[in-house]
Amino acid sequence: MSGTGDTTPLAELLDERQHLIDVARWMLGAGPTAEEAVTETYRRWYSLTDDERTGISDPRVWLTKSTGTICLARLSAPARRLPGRGEVDSGVGVEPDRALSEEVSDVLFDALDTLSPSERAAFVLNDVFAMPPRTVADIVGRNPHECAELAESARRSLRAARAHPIPSHQHDQIVRAVRQACVLNDARHLVSLLARHAIAFFDGGGKIRALTRPVHGDQHVARALLTLLAPRPRTVLHLQAANGRTAIVVRHHDQVAAVISFDIADQRVTHVWAVLNPDKLRGWNRPHPPTDGHGGVLDV
Repeated sequence: MSGTGDTTPLAELLDERQHLIDVARWMLGAGPTAEEAVTETYRRWYSLTDDERTGISDPRVWLTKSTGTICLARLSAPARRLPGRGEVDSGVGVEPDRALSEEVSDVLFDALDTLSPSERAAFVLNDVFAMPPRTVADIVGRNPHECAELAESARRSLRAARAHPIPSHQHDQIVRAVRQACVLNDARHLVSLLARHAIAFFDGGGKIRALTRPVHGDQHVARALLTLLAPRPRTVLHLQAANGRTAIVVRHHDQVAAVISFDIADQRVTHVWAVLNPDKLRGWNRPHPPTDGHGGVLDV
């Protein structure tokens, strides 16, 4: 789609459209509203002149930014109520999107609906689709630092939606058991430690080839963790505090390669936050890390 004389493979065009629909559905929910946002995106694309379209170096990025901007405007519209789970907003019999239902649990979807439009946009674009900070900032209309703060505020809200704080020693025991299950590659035990609707986020920051979409469901999260933490020479899983709670710190060749934090409710892991972004791990790899007993501070 880089120019009027170019032809793009059909599979690529269909993948592009599905990507835009995924973005819209995460931001707006299932049903026709998301489809309408994507239709509007393509309408804006074809309203450009031939020269303007030719001058766009990466059409997919342009289209994604347009979809995000349209969705944010709809989220911010006065008195706008998004359809709930299983609802549609036009009166027509559109079935809830099955793929979205499998990817986003009812609890997470309801929690997303409690976020402000800017928080939801920053979280979805950053954590779900791993878009570059500058692109997220352009869509949300804030600078990258402000968007990072919005995403962090969204994470706190999502955690609080399912939080039933447990004593630190119980949290430590469960994280220790998760580590042991990973070390032993014990899938059955690991699944037993996870909530049925557990969800895992993998933050590679575009600097490492990490998963770019959340993983949902105890079986899928367990498989993802066991794959990520598969035994390798000179790779060690430690237990260490991160943001005041016990986390799994993965060291490879004596360098911290990942910090994995856990939210726990009702004695089960509900959220996994795996940070692999080298920029965010820089503080963990300083020659003389802090030794105040509180562990590292991690911006997840």
